[in-house]
Amino acid sequence: MRRGWWAALALGLLRLCLVQANFAPHFFDNGVGSTNGNMALFSLSEDTPVGSHVYTLNGTDPEGDPISYHISFDPSTRSVFSVDPTFGNITLVEELDREREDEIEAIISISDGLNLVTEKVVILVTDANDEAPRFIQEPYIVLVPEDIPAGSSIFKVHAVDRDTGSGGSVTYFLQNLHSPFAVDRHSGVLRLQSGATLDYERSRTHYITVVAKDGGGRLHGADVVFSATTTVTVNVEDVQDMAPVFVGTPYYGYVYEDTLPGSEVLKVVAMDGDRGKPNPILYSLVNGSDGAFEINEMSGDISVMQSPAQLQREVYELHVQGANAKFNLQLVGARGIFRVVPQTVLNEAQVTIIVENSAAIDFEKSKVLTFKLLAVEVNTPEKFSSTADVVIQLLDTNDNIPKFNSHYYVARIPENAPGGSSVVAVTAVDPDTGHWGEVKYSIYGTGADLFLIHPSTGLIYTQPWASLDAEATARYNFFVKAEDMEGKYSIAEVFITLSDVNDHCPQFGNSIQKKTMVLGAPVKIEAIDEDAEEPNNLVDYSITHAEPANVFDIDAHTGEIWLKNSIRSLDALHNITPGRDCIWSLEVQAKDRGSPSFSTTALLKIDITDAETLSRSPMAAFLIQTKDNPMKAVGLLVGTMATVVAITVLISTATFWRNKKSNKVLPVRRVVRKRSAPAPRTIRIEWLKSKSAKAATKFVLKEKPPNENCNNNSPESSLPPRAPALPPPPSMAPSTGAAHWTVPTVSGSLTPQQSQLPPNPKTMGSPVQSTLISELKQKFEKSMHSKAYF
Repeated sequence: MRRGWWAALALGLLRLCLVQANFAPHFFDNGVGSTNGNMALFSLSEDTPVGSHVYTLNGTDPEGDPISYHISFDPSTRSVFSVDPTFGNITLVEELDREREDEIEAIISISDGLNLVTEKVVILVTDANDEAPRFIQEPYIVLVPEDIPAGSSIFKVHAVDRDTGSGGSVTYFLQNLHSPFAVDRHSGVLRLQSGATLDYERSRTHYITVVAKDGGGRLHGADVVFSATTTVTVNVEDVQDMAPVFVGTPYYGYVYEDTLPGSEVLKVVAMDGDRGKPNPILYSLVNGSDGAFEINEMSGDISVMQSPAQLQREVYELHVQGANAKFNLQLVGARGIFRVVPQTVLNEAQVTIIVENSAAIDFEKSKVLTFKLLAVEVNTPEKFSSTADVVIQLLDTNDNIPKFNSHYYVARIPENAPGGSSVVAVTAVDPDTGHWGEVKYSIYGTGADLFLIHPSTGLIYTQPWASLDAEATARYNFFVKAEDMEGKYSIAEVFITLSDVNDHCPQFGNSIQKKTMVLGAPVKIEAIDEDAEEPNNLVDYSITHAEPANVFDIDAHTGEIWLKNSIRSLDALHNITPGRDCIWSLEVQAKDRGSPSFSTTALLKIDITDAETLSRSPMAAFLIQTKDNPMKAVGLLVGTMATVVAITVLISTATFWRNKKSNKVLPVRRVVRKRSAPAPRTIRIEWLKSKSAKAATKFVLKEKPPNENCNNNSPESSLPPRAPALPPPPSMAPSTGAAHWTVPTVSGSLTPQQSQLPPNPKTMGSPVQSTLISELKQKFEKSMHSKAYF
């Protein structure tokens, strides 16, 4: 298990070392019009077939690690593209429609497995001629008075094509070339042709077929033109231009001898020639009656007013007239914009002209409107008429917003452009007049701080103090605002790309001073050119000086330095350069491909060894590697310290949670308490002076209570019994004879003296204590037999 733990630790340290030296990958920015790179300012036609390969993501990793590509979209939008993660090929998976979505936002990313770099891009959808013109506000039904003058406009058709450019321009023409009407090819205004007239009595309805055609454009690789048709129904309105007509002429009437005065003898009938709007007929006798006859002006009944005997002639020829005695007012050339009130007048009247269609009045299209007021008699055969010219002067209002001539502007400037350099000019037009038509420009956005715009001309230029650097920021994107004096505005987007200039020379890293070469393997040098674009940042390598010159070769593109093919061992190397150690010095050069080109040189020392030497010392191999990359050694040291700290923290944390769970502070290891010196023991022994005295005399051992258990605080337990001290030698007793004396024996229990009371002689000790006392007694008697206490 310990061996596996060390293996895991070594693997983690190795990964940490690799991470220390790993740099993030990046995309190439190949500019406008490129089909590979990072999709900067990429545009795609809306008629691109689904499944087409439209772009290739292209990037690189500084370490040369394999990279993968990804593309994603906002969850609220469609996923229009898919990408091959290995090769970066982008495929269209959803149909495009510029009229519905003219730009697509996507997030592209590049990864080398350890680092992930993302960029937000905007793909512009360009237009294709895929929309046909469409007439709006159909159906078209028009009522036109029959007396409208030739050349007058009667109606305006309007068709819309949602395409842009030529595909969105619409022209009009009539399908019937022999129609009495004509259409303006650009505005769609229908007019009565010169010399043509309308007659309600001859034709009450006209049908006009109007064709709207776009300007054509490309669709799926071919030029196509779309068109649409509509029918305008023109209903002719009858006007009083026809006299009444008598029906069934001539009329004959008879007066009999017995006819009474006032009797009806004849009825005449007249009809208005204007059948659409017939007026009442008024009858009158013009001449020939000589007062003998009268006519009812409303019904046309003719009555005899005298008796037959009073009639002076046998035959009377009467002339009857039917008339209409009013006049109508109408506007000629007003095109439905104005209306006159009232329209029918008796004798004389004051009339008012009111606006009928305010949307058709536009100061920017026409500042003056002129038309005629026509008055035509009614109920008279002569149909006398008169006209008056009406001139209306329009006053302007602020009803328009400034409009840019493009929704976005794209510019490209070199990164070494001096401060105050012109970038691009934007133009917005406000059709209003006076101060309402004055436009003021301003810019805003995250990329606008390095640029200024002239408020009147719209010229965008760099700040006087601005220092542009394509390596730091290659693209700028901000918005320009055109605003009139009342705050009405429109916005366009500006894209500025910095053209890279070869202003950096290649730079070698710190590891160039000394490298170690193993026979059969190259050493690699690397120089970084911080220019943003190719070929300025492409570096070629060469050896400018070597002594001797026949030992090393260098790959001009990768910077790998090899021993020449003829050198396969250290012996062969020493044969070429006798008397030298295994360290060689080279002067290497890194040169970019820009114009003008920049280069830099460095002195490189190469220590040559063989694989056998490295295999005998793994530590030497590691030191050789860290010599080329010192960050590996630093990473190893940091990783080791981090591991030790982590293990210590884990152990402390585990101990803390164990103590918290048991509500006790437990030591990590056993605590040994050093006991204090034991108190002196007092032994009281009653010695018998005669042999026959009882030897098992009790004695008392006094000591302090035992210490508490320091580890678990368990209840007190008695200490192991201690052997009592040997008794002092007996005092000399006078004796009259040489009788043998007996050694007294001791018997009793060893008990701690916790009070001043003497122990009970009758109390029996524990078995262990009794055993120890007996053993002590035997040893004491044996000693007394062998020694004399005098």
